[in-house]
Amino acid sequence: MSLNQNLQNYLNFNNNTLEKYIISTFYKFLLLENHRDFKIKFDKFLNKTNIKGTILLAEEGLNGTIAGSASDLKKFFLYLGKFSQFKDLSPKFSSSKKNPFLRMKVRLKKEIVTIGIPEVNPSNLVGKHLDVGKWNELLNESDSIIIDTRNKYEVSIGTFKNSINPKIKSFRDFPMWVKKNLLDKKVSTKSKIGMFCTGGIRCEKSTSYLKQIGFENVYHLDGGILKYLENVKPEENQWKGECFVFDYRVSLNDSLQKGEYDMCYACRMPLNKENKKNKHYLKGRSCEYCFDRTTNKQKERFNEREKQIKLSKVKNLNHIGPKD
Repeated sequence: MSLNQNLQNYLNFNNNTLEKYIISTFYKFLLLENHRDFKIKFDKFLNKTNIKGTILLAEEGLNGTIAGSASDLKKFFLYLGKFSQFKDLSPKFSSSKKNPFLRMKVRLKKEIVTIGIPEVNPSNLVGKHLDVGKWNELLNESDSIIIDTRNKYEVSIGTFKNSINPKIKSFRDFPMWVKKNLLDKKVSTKSKIGMFCTGGIRCEKSTSYLKQIGFENVYHLDGGILKYLENVKPEENQWKGECFVFDYRVSLNDSLQKGEYDMCYACRMPLNKENKKNKHYLKGRSCEYCFDRTTNKQKERFNEREKQIKLSKVKNLNHIGPKD
């Protein structure tokens, strides 16, 4: 199936509910020695569109989250499909009333998702992909170990039943969690271990790491939570809660529409309506989780940021936001 056919299928299926902008996430692990050349090519092409978002390029592959009109995304995927390396990408899609990103960035990185261990190479060694049906079967096997590889604030608003929350602050912390909870506890290397994340990239790299250190029966959810929610039948859905995303929408519900959560921009914790009723919640400045953990200098910076956002709305301008 071509990249544009993936997009067209999404448009056809969601024709009655689509909003103005289409958001697409995609990644691929592959040896990409000429990734610097691709930055130049992508920058040149994307500058001719209104697409915004971020594409990361490294020797280990590419990882992107972009948003734009359906016509602009069709142009981009048609362009991307001209390169043999990317023809078999499997993008995930959702939609939004406004573009969730402020600018388009194509960035060169050491890793497209950072685990901090150069020897981990998903292009050469990786666990087995599981589709929705097989994943549900694994979830219900009593002897399986299901691990959520996302950050603890992501897990806090939704996850799969019977899954383990490693409570990590970043993906770079995952190997240490494995050491303490699998290796040091001498968990059998023959155990069935299934892992998942938002779009598939972190859990795929996690399987590569576990295979490298000797675990044999390692699986991950193909396309991550987003692809699962896109394809699962309502009566078979075993996801509980909402799915955190790294843009203004903060969370998506089962229908991949904006959920009920907002974000505390001081500490990045997702906040529901009850959290925002807390006396320590000040929009853009603090919440119950961080009000006593930020310095006066940080509070001043958050206050100034919120003022600039309000000013930009009055002037009908886009707030430039953080650079990273």
